[in-house]
Amino acid sequence: MVVATPTPLLRRGNNKKKPAAFGVPIIDLSDDKSIASEMIVKACEDYGFFKVVNHGVPKKVIARMEREAADFFSRPVSEKGRAGPAAPFGYGSKNIGFNGDKGDLEYVLLEANPLSLTQRAKSFSNDPSTFSSVTNDYLSGVRKLSCDILELVAEGLWIEDNSIFSKLISNSHNDSCFRVNHYPPFIAPNNDEDELNNNHWDLSSNPSKSKVGFGEHTDPQILTILRSNDVSGLQIYTHDGFWIPVPPDPNEFFVFVGDSFQALTNGRFTSVRHRVVSINSWKSRMSMMYFAAPPLDAWISAPPQINNVITSNIYRPFKWGDFKQIVYSLRLADSRLDYFKNHTQS
Repeated sequence: MVVATPTPLLRRGNNKKKPAAFGVPIIDLSDDKSIASEMIVKACEDYGFFKVVNHGVPKKVIARMEREAADFFSRPVSEKGRAGPAAPFGYGSKNIGFNGDKGDLEYVLLEANPLSLTQRAKSFSNDPSTFSSVTNDYLSGVRKLSCDILELVAEGLWIEDNSIFSKLISNSHNDSCFRVNHYPPFIAPNNDEDELNNNHWDLSSNPSKSKVGFGEHTDPQILTILRSNDVSGLQIYTHDGFWIPVPPDPNEFFVFVGDSFQALTNGRFTSVRHRVVSINSWKSRMSMMYFAAPPLDAWISAPPQINNVITSNIYRPFKWGDFKQIVYSLRLADSRLDYFKNHTQS
């Protein structure tokens, strides 16, 4: 079942609001598979973004992970700093990547495999075994969720082998990672709550009354599974030029199409551009992202069933490891897939 959650559409830049509403696609994974798969494909085509309910990840697993993350971020800066600097894994603050991007946040980035987590746990917790256990339980849940979604996508695309995408993630050598972002509270000057809530989407309208938590970008992996607390700030950018504030939902997961999935579907799906903007809140925002990625030596190439529908190949085949190198060499907002387009495309 798909339920519309009305949200105002907000035009990019200095243009005025359009009097319309957007419904975040909501996919009920307890629905019949044929219905869910059809709805997921449509959401990936239209927005590259949707929310899933009845996802199967136990609430206690989510709550334990959130407590571990909140405990780490509540510590003194000097103590957190021992888990950094992020290069790229570890604890980071303000700096995003290696090419000058910055944001109003602190974060933890970890490799999503048990061995790496065990090795790094001592840097993040006074109880490393509990931290490893809790994090592995959470990652196991969201990895399964990712695979379930990818298999539904394959079914919705009428691909006979419904594991064609999910096996890239279930592979023991997958390059998936886990990130937790923590954004400090932001109170607008003069505490002008109404004005901030009306204009936080438009960073050019009054820079003093909004802060960029995490600048606009797409995710390079196949899928991103995001869970946040109840503080707003996430926005997605639609194909027709609107920034859409996404209401937070701490009980469910949001799913983003990544650049690699765009290539795997030969452009049928589009990776969604998104950002986080700090809004008027006395409470900090915390979000947890599982980035589902294939092994470094895996080839990213659309299967024949998709290329039979879309006659020309938009992207040349590439290895995930090669694409990852390009990602690390560019700025956050750059379009990385442009480097892998076929020159025959007009």
